[in-house]
Amino acid sequence: MTVGCLDLTNQSELILGVFNTLEQHYGYFDWWQREDPYEIVLGAILVQNTNWKNAEKALINLGDKLDPRSIAEMDLDDLALKIRSSGYYNQKAIKLKAVTEWFSKFQYDMSVVREQDKDQLRKELLEVKGIGGETADAILVYAIGKPSFVIDAYARRIFIRNGLDVPKSYEKFRALMESVIPLETKMYGYYHGLLVEHGQQFCNPKPKCQDCPLNDTCLEAQTKTRTKT
Repeated sequence: MTVGCLDLTNQSELILGVFNTLEQHYGYFDWWQREDPYEIVLGAILVQNTNWKNAEKALINLGDKLDPRSIAEMDLDDLALKIRSSGYYNQKAIKLKAVTEWFSKFQYDMSVVREQDKDQLRKELLEVKGIGGETADAILVYAIGKPSFVIDAYARRIFIRNGLDVPKSYEKFRALMESVIPLETKMYGYYHGLLVEHGQQFCNPKPKCQDCPLNDTCLEAQTKTRTKT
């Protein structure tokens, strides 16, 4: 059977097998826990095209202005300067303003947001300037508490290397993951965290296969082994 011919049952077994192995290796941890959900919303935008260290610097630099009313009232140029460490800061300042304007429809009250339908919230988030699928799903899972699987470069790389016929479309890949994994917010947050952790530790663009817990299923690792022998 070729990789492209995997049926849904085999796809499900492959996906669940990868997560089971990663769970056993890394154990449980809370990913992206913050007391203030609005901070997570901003962080999901600030981390675009950069690493979390730079995004976190921007959040720290906002200081006592790290609340929606302050962001809404702040001069755009001043906001851009405060988030300079995150890169693309002029564009990101516009995005932070846009998502804060969306949040204002709910009186800046996350409990009101959480009462809304997930699909409607996702549709609205995707209409906000600068928010694509990955950012919208991160906001839904980590800030709002709705089960929406986050697809990123780590997810693509890990599952391609482990033999999954990964859809090119973000939405189709997300739909595949959600058809296999039960709709549970905490699990989705954890599983995304597992992929990020593994992508950073082992499954880099140039992979560190030797001690990788996915060695037995990873096609990349098996190819390397055959080449050496």
